[in-house]
Amino acid sequence: MASLTKRFVETLIDLVEIKLSCLQVIDRDDAKELAALEHARRELGTILPERANSTVVAFPDAGAQRATA
Repeated sequence: MASLTKRFVETLIDLVEIKLSCLQVIDRDDAKELAALEHARRELGTILPERANSTVVAFPDAGAQRATA
């Protein structure tokens, strides 16, 4: 198995966290995707333990803010 660089794993964690912060669970498929993303974040955290305890902070919907401006 090929080794992953620290920067590559950090990028993957960032992408997963961005997706998690944007995901709105509306139906069962969304809930499954949420569970899969959380699992992926945990697995990536085992590769890079210093990032495993990070917290995802959701930001207000940027699209909704632009629509009202």
